[in-house]
Formats: sequence, C-alpha cells, structure tokens
Amino acid sequence: MGSGQVTDWQGLSLEGKHVTVAGLGVSGVPAAKVLHARGALVTVVNDGDDARAREQAAELEALGITVRLGDGATLPAGTELVVTAPGWKPDKPLFEAARAAGVDIWGDVELAWRLRGPEAAPWLAVTGTNGKTTTVQMLASILTAAGLRTAAVGNVGVSVLDAVLGEQEYDVLAVELSSYQLHWAPSLRPHSAAVLNLAPDHLDWHGSMEAYAKDKGRIYEGNRVACVYNVADKATEDLVREADVEEGCRAIGFTLGTPGPSQLGVVDGILVDRAFVENRQKNAQELAEVSDVNPPAPHNIANALAAAALARAFGVPAAAVRDGLRNFTPDAHRIAHVADVDGVAYVDDSKATNTHAAEASLAAYESIVWIAGGLAKGATFDELVAKSAKRLRGAVLIGKDRALIREALARHAPEVPVVDLDRTDTGAMLAAVQEARRLASAGDTVLLAPACASMDMFANYNKRGDAFAEAVRELGV
Repeated sequence: MGSGQVTDWQGLSLEGKHVTVAGLGVSGVPAAKVLHARGALVTVVNDGDDARAREQAAELEALGITVRLGDGATLPAGTELVVTAPGWKPDKPLFEAARAAGVDIWGDVELAWRLRGPEAAPWLAVTGTNGKTTTVQMLASILTAAGLRTAAVGNVGVSVLDAVLGEQEYDVLAVELSSYQLHWAPSLRPHSAAVLNLAPDHLDWHGSMEAYAKDKGRIYEGNRVACVYNVADKATEDLVREADVEEGCRAIGFTLGTPGPSQLGVVDGILVDRAFVENRQKNAQELAEVSDVNPPAPHNIANALAAAALARAFGVPAAAVRDGLRNFTPDAHRIAHVADVDGVAYVDDSKATNTHAAEASLAAYESIVWIAGGLAKGATFDELVAKSAKRLRGAVLIGKDRALIREALARHAPEVPVVDLDRTDTGAMLAAVQEARRLASAGDTVLLAPACASMDMFANYNKRGDAFAEAVRELGV
C-alpha cells in the first residue's frame, strides 16, 4: 500500500495491469471507468460500431481509455485480465484466446466482489429462471423494515459495482444475479443465497440445461448461513447438495404447503417459519398472512417465502417480514391488475416471457382468456398447454411464433376457441384485447402472459404491457 498502488482487500493490484473490457453497455462502461480509476491500462473491445457505441467510446476515450469498435473477437496483445459484459457467450473467440493464454476472465460481479472493502456489507443473493427481481425487491423491503441500510442491486437495475464502490454505506445488500453473471463470478461467496426455480432458458448461451443449472448453482458456493431452495423444484435442492459451503451452513426449503423442519411454508393462510426458530421439530413462527403478499398469486407467495428465508437467515425479526411484504409494491407488468370491464378482470403479466413464467401466471386464475405469443426463443408449448388446458376459456395468439402455441392448443386443448391474429402493426394489441373481450364472460380473467419474448412486435416487454393496458382502457371508454 505504501507504494501508491491501488489494491483491493484480497491483494489484487490493478496499477499498470493490462485489462481488456469486453463489451460496452450498462456493465462495460462502468467497469472500464472503475479499472481506469485504479490505475489499470484499459482497452475496451466491442462487436458493434453503431451510434450508441461511438458515443460511449468517445466518453471513455476522453478519460484516456482505449476503445476498439467493430472487433470483439481478437484479444489485445499483452492482456493480463479480461472483464466481460455478462451477456457475452463463453465460446467467443476472445475468450478462447484468453483461456489459451492463461488469462482470467471475470464479469462485473466478480470485479465488484474482488474490490469490496474488508468491512463490506454481506450479500444475500437470489437467482432462478423466474421471479428474481420481485424476490430481491421483497427482500430489500423486508430488510428496510428491519431498520437495515440496504438496496436491491445486481441484475435489478442498480449495478453491483456502483453499490460496492459508491459513497453510500450498507449493512447488507439484496443481490439479483443472472446465470450469465454467475458464470463469470468464480470467487463469489454470498452470506446466504436462493435458487427460486429452474426451467429451460438461455440454452443457446449456456449450451445445455446441465450447464445452465451448473451456473445457477454457483450462487451457493461458499455460503455461510443458508442455502435456500424450492421444495417443489428438486433441481434446486440438488444444487444445494452439490455445493461446497462453509461448515454449519444449512439447507432451507420453502414450500406452498405445510413446512417441515428447516422449511418455510403456508399453514391456513399464514406464512410460517420452521427453520429459524428454537426447537424447529415442534415450533413454528408466524411471519405474515398470505393477504400481505401483493399480488397473492401462488408463484408470488413462493417469492415472498424465499425472500423471508434469506431475511431470517440474516437475523431479521418476524414483524419486519410482515411489514416489508405489506410495504412492497411490485414492478409494472408482473401479474398486474389493469381493470375490470363488464365483470371481466384484465391482468398484465407481460414479464412472463418464457413458458415457466407463463405457467405460474396461468395457475393463478381459474377461468382464463389467454393472450399469448411472440418470439419463442426455441421453446415448446405442449407441457404448458397441457397443464393449463382446464383453465382456458379461449386464446388469442399474436406474434411471430404464435403457430407453435396454436399447434399445442390443437393437440392438448382442442375444445378451446382460438383467435389467430396475423398482424404485427401498432393496432395488433388493441385487436387482441377486443377479441379476448368477445371470448370472455363475467367472472373470467383476460390474461396477457405471452410465454414469449416481445421483440418481434415491441421494443421490450414493458412496451408490450403498456400497449395491453392502453387497449384495456379503451374498452372502458
């Protein structure tokens, strides 16, 4: 330290180190700035060379950072460390060259972990195919209700680098981590962590379901207090069994049923804890009522139980769990009630961008007119339709890959009336809502749960949900 070198608490010297940052965007730019500020000689490489990339490049070059646009394949000479944006696939030539040269590859989460101070706030980490953002936000709300200085960070909008290196001091961080981020974070060791669920997703990136699950399971490595898993999803428990944790770390399950010892669950409409109580063989602690969870859909109750388990692992009292859940308001487009029109409820779950999320959404209602479709991303729909068929009163299909859903409906729910909308213009969502209204009767729910990505018709799932809400409002005019 006396030499003037900037060193993190794990002994990593960045002064004079040749570091290549792979990718610009929301993670690459701050990573490059952080590394440069700590004396590293930074070169940023980026596949794209569009107006946005040139703007970001100019910002970095003004600081003295080298930027190479339009070539993300070649490893710059002399590179001693690569820090990558999480979305870059592991099989890119740049990474193959780095591995061949014995150069470490980190993501921004790994960099943040390495640069934490010795008194840094511990991390309570969450991953899973679906429900991550909601669970992390619930957890932050519970921690805040307990009087702790905290924030929801990671893949939830606030970068982990900003949280770790900013001036704000925290007692604990609620951290959302994607499978991409976990892949590039080999030394991450959270206080406690949860895997909410596992279903096929991003397999084009990971290469296989096994590789995807392995990356998710990294979140349990080195946990000190609790590895939280989903009792209804055996794959998450298997990841706990395989994890190398610290002595004394416990496996804590959450279930929508009656919990056993070392589990959290639901009894007579009450969320209860049989994990963090004395004599858990006989005793249970009431945490909150199901009605305190907003919305009280089954998958969201599961999210609440996972958040509660992590909070309880950190020593949060039961009353803070209740207060935190009551204070929590979910983000838009997550099973959000838009309006009731002529006795029919209209619900926006545009965030249900894969079949696993759509299945959870469909399970929350008894009688549904389903609006679905978009970009399937290689998904199949037979299992989803078969499980949900008895709830469907009709379906309105939109988007590029709607035929895949139509064919699954024909196989597994042939009695369900289907409207196939062959249009992608800006009025398509209004037409879909109008068709759904025609199919629905009083007491039904018209549910936008597309089970597909949105980019064939909309900029993102938010824009798709906004279009649905606007169309519903026009019905009531």
